[in-house]
Amino acid sequence: MNRLPAVLSRSEAEDIASAPAGSDPVTLRDRAVLELLYGSGLRVGELCGLNTGDIEVDVQRVRVLGKGGKERQVPVGDFAAEALKHYVESGRRQMAPREGEDPALFFNRRRKRLGPRDVRALLERYRRGDLDGRHLSPHTLRHSFATHLLEGGAEIRVVQELLGHSSLATTQRYTHVSRRRLFDAYRDSHPRA
Repeated sequence: MNRLPAVLSRSEAEDIASAPAGSDPVTLRDRAVLELLYGSGLRVGELCGLNTGDIEVDVQRVRVLGKGGKERQVPVGDFAAEALKHYVESGRRQMAPREGEDPALFFNRRRKRLGPRDVRALLERYRRGDLDGRHLSPHTLRHSFATHLLEGGAEIRVVQELLGHSSLATTQRYTHVSRRRLFDAYRDSHPRA
């Protein structure tokens, strides 16, 4: 049997996503990256592949090129939209290469397109002490996104579409995580459990 994915609690995920605080370009980028990973459930490769033309902040939507070259539209929540707006308006220009027009949305400190390793390192910078010893990766934020949607009452087919899964069986793994958390909450909360 496959191991269940690591999932953060809602407060842990929100703490990570909102950890970057400041107005310098790197911090603005970091906040936009983390808010998008958790708020839209993007794969790290999808996030790194984003170009400026893929985002529509005014209608809170992003166009993503997923696995197998499948394109999908993904909603962007209020927090991610706000973080993206600040980054694009006040940070991206300072991080972009000086020569030529690079369409990439996110850049690393060397003015190259942000890569999966960069995102993993960025996430580690904002790891909180209470997460020490626990697995934390960009995919952890994706798993948390899906689990929190299901726990909030979203239909599994909607979550499947948002995640870009071709198979419902892949998405169903998140129902097991949700059920496990439900039973843990029951055992921890009920006096006769």
